[in-house]
This record gives sequence, structure tokens and C-alpha cells, in this order.
Amino acid sequence: WGKADYSSLPKADVILITDIHGDHMDPAAIATITKASTRIVAPAAVAKTIKTATVLNNGDKTSIHEVEIEAIPMYNLKRGPSPGKLYHDKGRGNGYVLTVGGQRLYFSGDTEGVPEMRALQDIDIAFVCMNLPYTMPPEEAAEAVRAFQPKVVYPYHYRGSDLDVFEDALKPEKIEVRRRNWY
Repeated sequence: WGKADYSSLPKADVILITDIHGDHMDPAAIATITKASTRIVAPAAVAKTIKTATVLNNGDKTSIHEVEIEAIPMYNLKRGPSPGKLYHDKGRGNGYVLTVGGQRLYFSGDTEGVPEMRALQDIDIAFVCMNLPYTMPPEEAAEAVRAFQPKVVYPYHYRGSDLDVFEDALKPEKIEVRRRNWY
């Protein structure tokens, strides 16, 4: 996302893009972190703008640099800007499960606690969003995380959310919550 400073970091080998919204797909920021060999993976809606992206639709898998990448649906079930319209339509965006070095990492993307998230298995580390009105409140995020039982969860994209509510709801499950100062 363009509000971050990546200038001191090496250029990316792989970029995963979840959605068309500007805080998930920022062409200018992408240009600053890519090199000739960078592989970009994204849903079809993103590839309309980021022409070099390899399209991965919900449920598809690929491998890059010995990392297995699976596209997990991310969408809203009930929240949207107006009646009958959702912030994130099913099929437009991707969350991702990466399998690397025997570990499975889940990145939710902007989603509510959809059935595909709840059905995940053997997740070691999860990165789960929560922010209203676009995704879900901490209570719903905790309920979804309880369903798939990762060993560790990092809340992200949580602007304005009460992380204490999220963490307290997961204490009985012995799911480790790690907080960072992330958007």
C-alpha cells in the first residue's frame, strides 16, 4: 500500500494482491517494489489493472519458489454500502493460504467470517482482518478464528476495532494473538 515506505527493503520476489480497492491494489506502490523477475498473483478483477499479474481464481492453486499458494474466497455476507450491494462480492477477491517450509499461513483479505474461512484446516499462522463497516467486528472475527483454530493469529486492517475484545474471546481456545501496529 502506497502509504508505507518500502525504500529500505529489497524488491519483492512475489506479490499477492487480494482485491481491487486502493488499500489492497496500489499500482504506484507495486511499481516501487517490483523487479524484472517479480511474480504477481491476483484475482481476475485485479489483473484488469495489473496486467502482469498471474490470475488465481477462488479455489485455484499454484506454486512459486517452492511456496504453494491457494486462493481462498473473501467476501461480504451482509455488509455493504447500500441495501443489496456488498463491499466485497464473492468471487472478486482472494484471501490466500501459503504453504512454505511445512507451515500453513492464511491471509484473509477483506472478508467476513465466510464458510470457506471457517472450513480451513491445519493453519499455523493466520492474518485476519477486522474493521467496520467493510469486514467484521472483533467478536465476529474471533468467532470465525475459533472455527478453524490456527495456532497463532495476527489481527490486521483493524483500524478502530477493539483488539482486547478479539483477544479475550480467543483466550479460552489457547490461540495465541500477536498484535502489531498495522493498518
